[in-house]
Amino acid sequence: MNKIFTFLMLLMVSISYSQVSDPITIKGKLIDKNSGSPLEFATVSFISKNPEKLPQGGVTDLDGNYSFKITPGTYTIRWEYITFKSVVKENQVITEDKDYGTISLEIDVAELDTLVIVAEKTTVDIRLDKKIYNIGKDLTVRGGSASDVLDNVPSVSVDVEGNVALRGNDNVTILIDGRPSALVGFNGAEALRQIPADAIEKVEVITSPSARYDAEGTAGILNIILRKNKLTGFNGTLQLDAGYNPQLGSSFNGNFRTDKWNFFTNTGFRYRERPGNASSNTEYFGSTALNKFVNEQRDFDRLGRNFFTSIGAEYFIDDQSSIVANVVYRKGNDDDVSTNIIERLDDNRNLNEATERIEEEAEDDTRIQYSLDYKNDLDDNGQRINATLQYSTSIEDQFADIIETETTTNTINDVERTVSNEDEKNVNVQVDYELPIGEDTQWEAGYRGNYRDISNTFYLEEQRGFPVGPIVPDLGLNNTFDYEELVNAFYGQFGKELGKFSFLAGLRFEQTNVVIKQATTNSEDNKDYGSLFPTVNLGYEIKDGENITLGYNRRVRRPRGRFLNPFPSRSSESNVFQGNVDLDPTFTNALDLGYLRRWTKFTLATSVYFNRSTDNWEFIQRETGENTDNGDPVISRSPVNLSTQNRVGYELTLTYRPFKWWTINSDFNLFRETSEGDIDIIIDDELVNQNFDFDNTSYFARLNQKFSLPSGIDLQTRMNYRGASTSAQGSNDGIFTMNLAASKDILGDDATISLNVSDLFNSRIRQSTVTTDSFISSSEFQWRERQVNLSFVYRFNQQKKRDRGNRSNDDDGDDGFEG
Repeated sequence: MNKIFTFLMLLMVSISYSQVSDPITIKGKLIDKNSGSPLEFATVSFISKNPEKLPQGGVTDLDGNYSFKITPGTYTIRWEYITFKSVVKENQVITEDKDYGTISLEIDVAELDTLVIVAEKTTVDIRLDKKIYNIGKDLTVRGGSASDVLDNVPSVSVDVEGNVALRGNDNVTILIDGRPSALVGFNGAEALRQIPADAIEKVEVITSPSARYDAEGTAGILNIILRKNKLTGFNGTLQLDAGYNPQLGSSFNGNFRTDKWNFFTNTGFRYRERPGNASSNTEYFGSTALNKFVNEQRDFDRLGRNFFTSIGAEYFIDDQSSIVANVVYRKGNDDDVSTNIIERLDDNRNLNEATERIEEEAEDDTRIQYSLDYKNDLDDNGQRINATLQYSTSIEDQFADIIETETTTNTINDVERTVSNEDEKNVNVQVDYELPIGEDTQWEAGYRGNYRDISNTFYLEEQRGFPVGPIVPDLGLNNTFDYEELVNAFYGQFGKELGKFSFLAGLRFEQTNVVIKQATTNSEDNKDYGSLFPTVNLGYEIKDGENITLGYNRRVRRPRGRFLNPFPSRSSESNVFQGNVDLDPTFTNALDLGYLRRWTKFTLATSVYFNRSTDNWEFIQRETGENTDNGDPVISRSPVNLSTQNRVGYELTLTYRPFKWWTINSDFNLFRETSEGDIDIIIDDELVNQNFDFDNTSYFARLNQKFSLPSGIDLQTRMNYRGASTSAQGSNDGIFTMNLAASKDILGDDATISLNVSDLFNSRIRQSTVTTDSFISSSEFQWRERQVNLSFVYRFNQQKKRDRGNRSNDDDGDDGFEG
């Protein structure tokens, strides 16, 4: 209470105090000794020996910095932060300007024993260079996955297939704990569904990354931070989930901390059944095929089992350094059934043939990641070094049996068996060094080396002759595809504060070496290129709580994984997806102008951005010139370096808490794409140069609301709308989704029970149309149908504090939002 009283008194003094002649400037910075993170709104007080003289001082800003003026004299100086040990210097004679540099505060174990605060509150922390989404007690993602979490983050959208986009751009880099991770790998959409939501502490949205970060990702970076508690003693939470469509889950998040050690884990198991469906209607023009119209209806019955654990330990070597060892293991086992009913009709829409194609697929996916982190604060002035070593492996095996039956005669047309395997190894080495120079200058440099080795094999065999024909390998499709990539990166950046103006300028160099091998063609493709990636971030503080920023960076999108892999999908014979081994990287120059303003109950962040990309990828559908055994033209969908694209957009994020019982968070993103490009395609056995220029204007909007009702009940709603869009060959309709959740604390606030409904109106369905010179196709796709989930959370040795709020705000001045 004494610290809180001192904090409030200093706030009043800093507002009302009138400077006398010859004031002295005092400045410095406060950080958390263990994590190195800045301590915002900590108090710095100068207490005079003269009892008639009021204390002087101030509070730190969002970056832990402070700068204020005092009168000359002899003082006792106190640096204080709630739940941290104070640093005190007595009998300090102050006669001239003074910079106290960086001071580290240590967690007060005794105070934590009496005041343990659990991060039950979800907030969106809007900063100049990033948005930080703290997961907390987000009811709508209970029992969900990382995909559900990301779909609730400002500036981020997740489509019906789980593909993540930042400001409408799907080329976003996803990091785990600040590094590339085998947990995400190349198949990011599927991998994100396997990471449980309760394993995530926060998500950082970085739209104008500095040179410290990899240049990969033309839209920016999403950094997923996994939970690693640091509370003293033993504590944790146990969560149990059950729901429909049938799903069960359990997880435990806990830690045990002593003076020198901290052991932590997040372990959980999930069982999910996820039904989905898709349909398409295709009309062919000028085709010699017997079937003028082809209609497909596909139903997915997915059953997934997933075990996830993160186990680690941190050893505090001394007051300045520590080492963290962490092992993350994920085991997935899926059994999926896809039923594809196809009707083929002639010019008069008379039925020629109807078939049913059933694919039964079993998938085993095992990923393990080892990491070792070393942190050392070399001195009290902010000089530090961080080093990371990470090694990961991933093995994914898929087995599928496919049977196609002609339903009108009940005869078997086709029997296939496929086996595919993906084996990945990843090594990451990173070293970062920070050196303050003088009072307001920072220099940083580092190195990152990232090595990937991925091997894919695909084996297909078919039955020739029914019902007792032999099973014969298809040598034309069986293949081994190897991808090897080495990226060496060096960077340096320089930052300085000049009064209200600040800048951070950096330069990153990345050398990329890629080797691609295919066994079938006995070919080897090598791509080696080095690139410079400059970054500049400027900031100006108009006044306290009001800032403007301008950022520039150059970034790259490297083709990887399924975008290069030539193996065709087999769920449908006539509509297949294939990678393109000739795909080249896309380079993007990006500008971002942002404005941030904070009021007592209201925070506004807005920005205007512009991207220009060369060798941009587009996914083109075209006839291959081949027909299936049923006479259907085969349509291939592949990525190509098609265009030069200009992208301009506007973004608005608002947080508002009009009353203690009602909190609101919303964001809106409007963007326009202009794409210019053409390629040669085959139309009716002729090579034709076709233009694919297009303009697309689209938007998405999100509204989150949290209501604290009587009897301790919390209610949360989340509404998303993704506007209609166009592409080089087609269009997509708008999609509206609404989630609803409620919770209540029980057992003396030691436990919480919550109920949520995902996709309340079962409306998350992508409806699209593709138009070419040879066919027109309309389709619908729903990856997951509406789900209901019931969760029970029990807290061990933790005291929940419902009115926590931000340390910087009282109950009426919360910039965040609960949820």
